[in-house]
Amino acid sequence: MDRAEQIHQRFHVPFDYPVVFTKGVFQGANPALAEAISRGGDPAPSRVLAFVDDGLIGADSQLPTRMERWFSQYGEIARLAAPPRAVPGGEAMKNDYRLLMEVVDMILEFRLCRHSVILVVGGGAVLDAVGFGASIVHRGLRVVRVPTTVLAQSDAGIGVKNGMNLHGGKNTIGTFHPPFAVLNDAVFLRSLPWRHWIAGVSEAFKVALIKDAVFFETLCRAAPALRRRDEDVMETIVRRCAALHLDHIRTQGDPFEWGPARPLDFGHWAAHRLESMTNYALVHGEAVAIGIALDTLYAGTQGWIRSPDAAQLLTALDICGLPLSHPAMERRLGDGTLELLSGLEDFREHLGGQLCVTFPRGIGDRIEVNHVDGAEMTRLILHLAEKANV
Repeated sequence: MDRAEQIHQRFHVPFDYPVVFTKGVFQGANPALAEAISRGGDPAPSRVLAFVDDGLIGADSQLPTRMERWFSQYGEIARLAAPPRAVPGGEAMKNDYRLLMEVVDMILEFRLCRHSVILVVGGGAVLDAVGFGASIVHRGLRVVRVPTTVLAQSDAGIGVKNGMNLHGGKNTIGTFHPPFAVLNDAVFLRSLPWRHWIAGVSEAFKVALIKDAVFFETLCRAAPALRRRDEDVMETIVRRCAALHLDHIRTQGDPFEWGPARPLDFGHWAAHRLESMTNYALVHGEAVAIGIALDTLYAGTQGWIRSPDAAQLLTALDICGLPLSHPAMERRLGDGTLELLSGLEDFREHLGGQLCVTFPRGIGDRIEVNHVDGAEMTRLILHLAEKANV
């Protein structure tokens, strides 16, 4: 039998994008957005289609006007193809496939090309959904993100993932499509409702626990200041959290998650399930706080982390004002098992067939395991629920 002919194809595609920390991104004297858009080196002004979280417009009705005024000032670099378009904020944007298609239809209606720019201003859910739409038109348009929440500026808005929820699952469909640029404007954080101000801090605790012991201690000390909405402290936390996430994406060799492990999803098997179980009454950061609390307690029972360190985490989360429990945690399936445990099976499927869960190993390090003791995890879920109900 003749040997099959084979041509082995291998190539590398470099990605690079700036993550800029600024204030007043749509103020005329601020050139950050112009510099980001002009990275393309196009001789003609870039055509831009802007999508804005409607929650932002509710808090600041003049935002679209300021955006239009900014573009009129920088017309030699970028021009709006249409007035900024408001889209629903929060998980509503990620749960409705029709909204995704509205984004796609609008991009096609205004005949944007691969040298055009999709500007997305909003929280993580809006960035995810609009970014997903932009990634599937012409096989991917340039996306400039302006994250406006703590969670989005420090985690969700700075990475390479986009997606939507479908069939009751979190991020069931989506793409890896790195942004063209990210502009973190600290001014947007000032108007955040309390829940969204503090919820994003859970992602800082998450990454500190498995990567940076010094940052973990900083967070614990900063908990009272974060609770009283100290803007300077929050700005410092956001920058350090973002740097750790970016460092992981850049240096760990698996930015598109081909491998079995998802270290930055520490605590997320429970968090994602809790979000869907509560019909997203829990916002993502709140669910992550519960998830990392639960998995840190489990790590303590396995001898991977000292009990005082686990207790320090729970105390700091509580001081910040983050939840440690939700009534849905006690919900059981017909066979008597806790429904939350089904999040482990969801996570296994999401990973590609083999369960691989990240837990802290001491403070600032991690361990990946392929098996979780269901009985012990059940005990800890009920323990957290009881502790929160006292």
